[in-house]
Amino acid sequence: MHQSNYPITQFPNYPIQGASMRRLARIGALLTALAWVAPASAQFGHPLKGTWSGDWGPGKDKMTHVVLEFHWDGKAITGTINPGPNAVAMQRATLEPESWMVHVEAERKDASGKPLRYVIDGKLENIGAYARILSGTWTEGGVKGEFRVVRN
Repeated sequence: MHQSNYPITQFPNYPIQGASMRRLARIGALLTALAWVAPASAQFGHPLKGTWSGDWGPGKDKMTHVVLEFHWDGKAITGTINPGPNAVAMQRATLEPESWMVHVEAERKDASGKPLRYVIDGKLENIGAYARILSGTWTEGGVKGEFRVVRN
């Protein structure tokens, strides 16, 4: 152990010595470790809650940007496809926690006033991370394609 040239009595403001100082250092290290671990184990709430953005389309050359906004009120999943002036309210949204499969149904009127139906079926992936991924099939009217969105 290193010997100091100064007697302990010259530092009256430092009453902790030897084993007590080591114990204090260990407690400090433990608290620091807990401060890093606690946020990592925090839950984000419902796995779908939040805003998701990505693309959908019938082929790689015909992809369209899309935004999905999911809400959870403690009982039901609700949400909007492309929030904004042309938003489409979700009529039905479900999540099967055993398989992490998501099903969404919505409907809006097209330019001629006819109903345009949306059916979205996907699998939720990367569950343990904030930037979760939802991907699968997207049907809008008579057009079917693939989609992939990431939670923002």
